Amino acid sequence: MSEARRDELRANLADVRKRIEAACAAAGRSAEEITLVAVTKTFPASDVRLLSGLGLTDVAENRDQDAAPKAKACADLPLTWHFVGQLQTNKARSVAAYADVVQSVDRPRLVTALEKAVRDSGRTLRCLVQVSLDDEEGRGGVAPDGALALADMIAGADGLRLDGVMAVAPLGGDPAEAFARLAGIAADLRAAHPSATAISAGMSADLEPAIACGATHVRVGTALLGGRRAIVR
Repeated sequence: MSEARRDELRANLADVRKRIEAACAAAGRSAEEITLVAVTKTFPASDVRLLSGLGLTDVAENRDQDAAPKAKACADLPLTWHFVGQLQTNKARSVAAYADVVQSVDRPRLVTALEKAVRDSGRTLRCLVQVSLDDEEGRGGVAPDGALALADMIAGADGLRLDGVMAVAPLGGDPAEAFARLAGIAADLRAAHPSATAISAGMSADLEPAIACGATHVRVGTALLGGRRAIVR
């Protein structure tokens, strides 16, 4: 593994952690409340190994065909794997075999498919309700007024654990306004499910307003790993 790449990732990781610390300080929060999730899509397993060696514990992927072999190649590492992309029901069994968390649960059929997959594998899968903060169907997410019903379904499913909510800021919109709306949805969900405290919001460009609005998880790709590149298998 390249020493130059290790140095690059170390510097990027330090910069992102400084941003998180500054955002937490401005919001009157502790940086220990924030889980940094590295979105490693399009990057090789070697980068995951380097990040793990630098102390990062959580990684995310958005395509099963890339995530499954990468998770297998890194199975010896102490990592929590998050699936954050739109998930087809026919991929539920594959994802349930390696993911610890599925952040993009957005419809009842997917809950049913994940429940069946986990039942077959014997694992417990942590799930977040992905909430749509815009009208872009291609980005996934349940409508805000359907979030609680979907959360109830997850909470009642065998082998699934409801952890909280996830969202992506609308394209061209105000992230602070969007994440404030998400915070309200998260509060309603916690009223019904007190243990579902996770709020996954904020990426490389908008992690600060997400933290100001209560995010517990930020999903960072470009700021950590650089511009997208082709995966080398």
